[in-house]
Amino acid sequence: MENNFISPIKPANSLNELHRLSKTNSSEGTFFKGIFEDAVSTVKDSENNLANQQYLLATGQIDDAHTVQVAASEAQLAVDMLVQLRNKALESYNELMRTSL
Repeated sequence: MENNFISPIKPANSLNELHRLSKTNSSEGTFFKGIFEDAVSTVKDSENNLANQQYLLATGQIDDAHTVQVAASEAQLAVDMLVQLRNKALESYNELMRTSL
C-alpha cells in the first residue's frame, strides 16, 4: 500500500496568505483555476486507482479486499470535494452578482 495515498488538506492561515499566493501566479484567475484543475486531476486519479483495484480484485491478485473499499471511499470523497468546490464557487459568484455597486 502506498504511503500517504490521501493527500492532506492544507488550511490557509489567513486571507493575507491567500492573497500572497494568488499574486505569485502570473495572470489573473490562475490561482482558482489551479485549485479546480487539482481537484479534477484528483478525481481522475482516484477513479483510475479504483478501477485498478477492482481489476486486481476480480483477477485474484489482491489478498486484502478492503483496499477496494478504501479506493472507493477515496474516489467518492474526491468527487464530493469537487462538487462542493463548484457549489461554493457558484454561490460566491451569485453573491457578487447580487451586490450593488
